[in-house]
Amino acid sequence: MASEIELKLEVPPDGLRRLRRLRALRNGHSKRAQEKDLVSVYFDTAKHKLRRKGMSLRVRHIGDKRIQTLKANGEWAAGLSRRDEWEKPIRRDTPDLRAARRTALAPLLSKKLAHALKPVFETRVHRTVVPIDRGSSRIELTLDQGQVRLGRKSAPISEVELELKRGRPADLIGVARELWDHVPARFAVRSKADRGYDLASDRPVAAVGARTIALEPDVTTAEAFRTVALACAHHVAANEPAVSACDPEGVHQMRVGLRRLRAAISIFSDLIDDAQTAAIKAELKWLTNELGPARDIDVYVTGNIKPLQDSLPPQRGLEKLQHELEARRADAFERAKKAVESARYRTLMLDLLGWIIDGEWCNTADELVRVRRARPAADFAREELARRVRKVSKRAKKLAKLDPRKRHKLRIAVKKLRYAIGFFGSLFAGRKATRRLRRFVRELKQLQNCLGALNDIAVHRRLASNVVGPSGRRRERAFAIGVVSGHEQSRQGPLQDAALAAAGGFAAARPFWR
Repeated sequence: MASEIELKLEVPPDGLRRLRRLRALRNGHSKRAQEKDLVSVYFDTAKHKLRRKGMSLRVRHIGDKRIQTLKANGEWAAGLSRRDEWEKPIRRDTPDLRAARRTALAPLLSKKLAHALKPVFETRVHRTVVPIDRGSSRIELTLDQGQVRLGRKSAPISEVELELKRGRPADLIGVARELWDHVPARFAVRSKADRGYDLASDRPVAAVGARTIALEPDVTTAEAFRTVALACAHHVAANEPAVSACDPEGVHQMRVGLRRLRAAISIFSDLIDDAQTAAIKAELKWLTNELGPARDIDVYVTGNIKPLQDSLPPQRGLEKLQHELEARRADAFERAKKAVESARYRTLMLDLLGWIIDGEWCNTADELVRVRRARPAADFAREELARRVRKVSKRAKKLAKLDPRKRHKLRIAVKKLRYAIGFFGSLFAGRKATRRLRRFVRELKQLQNCLGALNDIAVHRRLASNVVGPSGRRRERAFAIGVVSGHEQSRQGPLQDAALAAAGGFAAARPFWR
C-alpha cells in the first residue's frame, strides 16, 4: 500500500501545451519527460456499491500490461488529497479480487461481488510525466489530457497533478504557485473517478454539502485544526462549479463552508493568532461579502414574494416588485460568479491551502503555543465546548429582552457552538455520549432555526428599505413591500415564542462531552 499526497489542478487545453514547453519547472533536472497513453476501465456493481463505500477500482491498460488499482478516499481539500492506494499487476482485463485480499476492499470480497462487478466507464488519457526537485522534496508533475467515456457520452479531462514522492507537502504549494503564474489553473475538486460516476449518473453540476469530520481519539489539537480546516476548505472549493452556474444552493453551501472555516479560525484562535492568519481572515470575509447579496435576495424572493403571489389575488405592485428583485438577484448571482472566477479567488484558495499545511502558525517559536498545539484535542474540545455553552446559555436566559442586534450576536454564538460540535463530536464515543449528542444538537438546531428566521426578517426589512429608496415615491412598489413586510411581521411574535421555548429545551439538554 502507498499513501499519496496529491494536488490536482484543472487547466484549459492550451494551458497544458504551455506547461509542456515550460522548462523552468524542471529546475535543471536531467531526466526527460515521459509520454504515454493510458486506458483505465473502472469497475463497480450496478448500484455502485464500491462508490458508496468510498472506493474506486480500475484496471489500467499500459501497452500489454494490466495494472489493477484500488483507491480508498481519504482527506480532500480543494485539489489536495490524501488517500490510500493499492496497485497490483494482473494478467487479465477484469479485476482479480484475489489481489485485493489485503486492501480496503477485503471486507466486501465475496463470490457475489465478483459476479456483480461490471465496467462502469473508462478514461483515455495522454499523459506527460515530469520529475521536479525542490530542495529535499521530489515532486512528480503529471499533465493529463483526454476524456472520460461512457457509451456515446463523454467529458473532457485537462488537468495537472502534482504528487509528492518525498519531502514536505508545502513544496507542492510552491510548485503550484509557479504553475499559477503561467496558466489560469483551478483546483480540481473531482477525481477522474468522480467525473466518470457523474457521467454514469447523468448528474449535472450540483451543490455539495459539508462532509462529516472524523477525528482520531488521540489526535493533537494542531492536527485536529488542520483536519477541520481542510474539510471546510473542501466544502468551499467543491461548490465553485455550482456558484459559477449561478445555482442558489451552491451559493448557500459555499457561504456555509466559509462560515464554518471562519468559525474554526475563531475556535482555534489561541493556536493561529498571527499576521498570516489575519490576512486569510480578511480574504475569507471578502468572499463571504461577495456571495451575501445573492443569498439574501434569493431567500427574500423565494420565501416571501412568490408564496404571497400564490396566496393573494393578482397585484400589479407585487408583480413589479418581483421583476425588480429578480433583476437584482440576477446581478447578485453574476457578482458571486465573477468572484469565484477571479484571480483573487484562485490566489485565496492557494494561500489558504499553504496556510493550513505549513503556515506561520505551524512554525511558531512561542513555547506556550507549541504546548497548546501538542495538547490532546479531546481535552481542548471539552474546555472549548463548555466555554461556548456557558456563553450561549448566559445570553439565551435574557432572550426575551434582547434587541435585534443582541439577538443577532446570540445567533452567531449558537451557530459557532453548533459548528464546534460538528468539528469535535467524533471525539466523544459511547452510547450515552451519542444519545446526549443527538439531543443536544436537536435542541440547539431548533434554537438556531428560530433565531435565523428572526434575523431574516431584520435583513429583509433593510433590503425592502433599499428597494423602496429614501423618498418612497414609487407608491405601488412601496405598497407591495408593505404587504410583504406585514406578512413577515405577523410571524415575528410566534417566532419569538418558539425561540423562547427552544432556549428552554437547550438549557435542559445535558452535556455530551463529560
